[in-house]
Amino acid sequence: MEVLARFWARATATVPDLPPLVLLATAAAAALLVLSPSLWRPARNVVTIAHEGAHGLVALAAGRRLSGIRLHSDTSGLTVSAGRPTGLGMVLTCAAGYTGPALFGLGAAALLAAGHAIGLLWALLLLLTLLLVQIRNWYGLWSVLVTGGIVFAATWWLPPAGQSVFAAVATWFLLLAAPRAVLELHTARRRRGTRDSDADQLARLTPFPALVWVGVFLVVDLAALVLGARWLLG
Repeated sequence: MEVLARFWARATATVPDLPPLVLLATAAAAALLVLSPSLWRPARNVVTIAHEGAHGLVALAAGRRLSGIRLHSDTSGLTVSAGRPTGLGMVLTCAAGYTGPALFGLGAAALLAAGHAIGLLWALLLLLTLLLVQIRNWYGLWSVLVTGGIVFAATWWLPPAGQSVFAAVATWFLLLAAPRAVLELHTARRRRGTRDSDADQLARLTPFPALVWVGVFLVVDLAALVLGARWLLG
């Protein structure tokens, strides 16, 4: 019990806010990951993890049975759940993918603004652990383990100030990467005529065309970015 109490005290401890210049530097580092073609490709695996994790989380919340999650080396993914093929639960499950990373980033920004950078990193580790048991392919297993290992290393070896910086970069990355992923979806649909995306599934489930859903994804992600930035920068 004493060990658990000490762990809880450490995980819930508050840390001083990062100076504005440091926060801006972490935003610049995250923007570099998003905008650099050479860095974006490996970093996009993190977006895929958040995307598929959001599908799975909302599917469970909607009462669906999660059958498994696959992550692929081309940064695509697949979440399979069983339940009614139509209805609000299915709509929410489909819509969660392209809005999930931004909403995760918004939640992270709220924790950072409250001084809980350390707790944020442990929460990320918990979510990655829960996701790990649903992974159904080797690349997905490797991807989640590497991501979890990086987060664990930050929580275990970095000092509190270093953990705050790492958490801020991760938060900015989720907020900035989500709109780019939506723009990539739109580009892929125009160039390759893709018709099996989340937006196309939603078009089949609702009266609204896929382009409307792409717009909804982008609006939600940009709103999360603006609100998250306000919380982080005060």
